[in-house]
Amino acid sequence: MAFNYNKLRGKITEKFSTQSAFSKAMRVSERTLSLKLNGRIYFVQDEIALAAELLGIPQEEIQVYFFTPNVQRG
Repeated sequence: MAFNYNKLRGKITEKFSTQSAFSKAMRVSERTLSLKLNGRIYFVQDEIALAAELLGIPQEEIQVYFFTPNVQRG
């Protein structure tokens, strides 16, 4: 299943300005973060918890940022 990370991307920009700065805080490479945000590889539970902490995402909102299905139009 593919997920829509647009809201997560917005929060990254709001808090860190760049994906590069966020990837450093997450202790992953820029490429790995890009692959995750583009749905090529999945976020694991520990990464979701760390990202939520770094971005100030409340626990009850995690699903909105990480588990919104990507709706195909057409």
